[in-house]
This record gives sequence, C-alpha cells and structure tokens, in this order.
Amino acid sequence: MSDQSTTTFGFLIFPGLEELDLVGPWEMIAMWSKHLQGPGRCLMVAQTRDAVVCAKGMSLNPHVTFDDCPPLDYLLVPGGEGTRQQVDNAFLVQFVSEQAKGCKAVLSVCTGSFILHRAGLLAGKRATTHWSSLPRLAALGDVTVCQERVVRDGNVWTAAGVSAGIDLALAFIESEAGETVAGKVQFGTEYYPTGRFFGAFHQSPQAPAYLKKTAQPDI
Repeated sequence: MSDQSTTTFGFLIFPGLEELDLVGPWEMIAMWSKHLQGPGRCLMVAQTRDAVVCAKGMSLNPHVTFDDCPPLDYLLVPGGEGTRQQVDNAFLVQFVSEQAKGCKAVLSVCTGSFILHRAGLLAGKRATTHWSSLPRLAALGDVTVCQERVVRDGNVWTAAGVSAGIDLALAFIESEAGETVAGKVQFGTEYYPTGRFFGAFHQSPQAPAYLKKTAQPDI
C-alpha cells in the first residue's frame, strides 16, 4: 500500500453536473482520505470561485479554480447535462488535458467520459458512459465502448451513469489501497445495494449488457 498522505484528489465541478456523479465518489474517496490514510486533500475545482449549480439545484462552493489549482494526483470528472456545453469550453478542456499529464489516474462518471474524450484521453481506449449515451460514445469512432458498470484502461477509469460512480470509487480505492481498505470504506458507508430490480426496466432493449447479466428476479 503506497503512502497517500501527500496526494491530492481533484473533483471537477461545472454548471449542470449530475449531483450523484460527484457526491457518490466524493463520499467514498473522502472517507478513505479522512479515516484510512487516503489522499491528503480532496478538492472541488471550478473555472471560477462562483457557486456551481448542479442539474437538480444543488449548489456547490469550489475550493480552488483552474488558475490556482495545485498539480493533481487524481482527477474525477462527473457527467450530466452540463457536459454537452462543457465539451466546448476550451478553458475546462485544457485544464483537464494539462492536469491529466501529471495524474496517476483520471476518472469519469456518466457523460464525463465525453469531456475526457475532448481532452484527448480516450482515443484508442475502452470506456463506458450512461446507457442512454452509449451510441453517442461509440459514434466518436476511436473509443471501444464497453457496456460495463466500471471500465479501466490503463490509468483511465470510466463509469456508467450516476450511481455507478460509487462503484467506480470503491474499485479505484481497492486498486490503490487494497481490498481491506475498500471493504472498510464500503462498511463505513453501508454501501450494500439490495439487488432488487423495481419494475422490468432492466429488461428494456436499451438496458446495458452488464445490467442484463446481473439482473435478479424482483422480490
């Protein structure tokens, strides 16, 4: 297990991000940081100091801006409707691209994968995104789309939609700190999904392959 006490984990925030894309991984990573010798700092990074309003109204206060953000060891990019505008935000894309050069790992949740792609980080790699955007990701042409909940290709990690960011964070913690530490984070946060499927939406033709493989009968 490597010493994480001097490392910095950055979470990119921008208008219209999906709340759980950010808050789910933040909870897991911050639990690791605070109680289990994880990264020394967790920072929310935005283009300006202004409060960032998320897709469903949550307001976030950034810790640092692109201009005063320190070199990051890890960077997580959430998704949400806001990504459709942010892929054309040259300042944000450049920030991700430049920070990624020094990062041990870069991670995305949901449609955050499109920001990684625009920053030049997904070309020739395996990746995933929210089920509704899988065709759009495939249409980019240089990404091997995987219908999995979490996909790792080298030091780039991508997750499916929204709640999948929690699984991404736990898998990442396990890779960095071992199964025991990941297990303690999982236990501390009581993240033990019931496995229940409500309705039959998991049988939809649009449902990703991983969901169909893991589906259990409704209780």
